[in-house]
Amino acid sequence: MLDFNTVTEFSHTYCIGICAFLVPANLLTTLQTGILIGLNRPRMQVLASASVAGVWAAAMLFHVFTWFAIGVVMPPTYILLAMAIACLAINIWAVAHPSSMMQLIKVAISALRGILEEGRRKNLALDSVNKEESRI
Repeated sequence: MLDFNTVTEFSHTYCIGICAFLVPANLLTTLQTGILIGLNRPRMQVLASASVAGVWAAAMLFHVFTWFAIGVVMPPTYILLAMAIACLAINIWAVAHPSSMMQLIKVAISALRGILEEGRRKNLALDSVNKEESRI
């Protein structure tokens, strides 16, 4: 059985290494879950991705709580706590209500396409103005 003091000491000793692994792991696996939802992949693939992401988020929560247990209350602990909770919530949402997440992703993609198209139109207009000026 794991001794809480030993695990806590490990967490504090290797904090930078733990965070250097868990932050990208949380973000990338949560992004992967969102991508799988956006691609309308089978529910089992989404569940597998969300489960892995949930493990990383739970590990980050435990790591942050070990710092709270000894009274370390600093902005990085709150930032990591918020990130872990957000990743966990997104993954729970992906498993519980994939259709609503799919709708949000579709709206975001359509808005992004509109912004990119508007930028492309402005660039074309600027190019034609620059060509006219160079002729003069």
